[in-house]
Amino acid sequence: MTRPNAPPDFDPRLAALLPSLEGYVPVKMTLDQLEHFRALSRVSREDLIGDAKVSCVDHRIPGYQGADITVSVIARQDHVTPGPAVYHIHGGGMVMGTRFAGAKPLVDWALRHDAVCVTVEYRLAPEHPAPTLVEDCYAGLEWMAANAALLRFDPNQLVIFGGSGGGGLAAGATLLARDRRGPRLLGQLLQCPMLDDRNETESAHRYDGVGVWDRTSNLTAWQAVLGDRRGGPDVSPYSAPARATELRGLPPTFIDVGGGETFRDEAIAYARGILAAGGECELHVWGGAFHGFYDIAPQSEVAQACIAARDAWLGRMFARGAASRDAT
Repeated sequence: MTRPNAPPDFDPRLAALLPSLEGYVPVKMTLDQLEHFRALSRVSREDLIGDAKVSCVDHRIPGYQGADITVSVIARQDHVTPGPAVYHIHGGGMVMGTRFAGAKPLVDWALRHDAVCVTVEYRLAPEHPAPTLVEDCYAGLEWMAANAALLRFDPNQLVIFGGSGGGGLAAGATLLARDRRGPRLLGQLLQCPMLDDRNETESAHRYDGVGVWDRTSNLTAWQAVLGDRRGGPDVSPYSAPARATELRGLPPTFIDVGGGETFRDEAIAYARGILAAGGECELHVWGGAFHGFYDIAPQSEVAQACIAARDAWLGRMFARGAASRDAT
């Protein structure tokens, strides 16, 4: 494959932020730097909730092979009527982050849509390599769906949501739900998803050593998740969804990705695969945007457009689910 030689084409307003992020975002990350970035990626309950009028209740549930994991249920304080719901899987390259990282939209959706939101504390690699991560996430999804009455949401209005590594795990959990005839999902919302352990796309090579999450950091993370299987023939599509050869039967999907990031080409390929299989997929490629731009620079014009598109899609899914319920 001919590798592109052009320099990264970041939006000038986003590019201006990159020097100040040096040392705070995982570029050229090696495993010996993981604890440093784990410390930076921790988000507390208080950081997430602030003074928002929502409750946040923890539950200990069985994860993969019966080990205890924690999920937190976020809902409006006055929540009563069953309606929409979101199951969240946090980002962090599958090697860092907590269940509260990247979960600010859950608070917004609880307040705006009266949605019940669950976020899962899955176990991280390399301490817990594949398939533990995706199986923990799937266990949390099963628990949520089985407890719809207790949590007071409509099981026909359940959307799965994840960004970055959490987007890859959300895609994997969605494949598991289809293949195991598990929870019925109204949709899957994948932001800048981490899908392909092979790291051989043009964008993977182009965005190495630059941006917010580069090819080197991605190789480090996938090696932690898969060990010596990374890049080889023996990789499960549940752990690396880009390996899936059958994408029929998936719920309506929203995928977005930065035009200037490692995950760009694999996200586009996954969207194309869903469409080619006859599925429904809305794809956005945000020109000039680096990985996680919507969290790092939420007031930028491109982030505002991204958030508006994401939230509009989710609102349409919830309306579709409500209409389907009312028709039965």
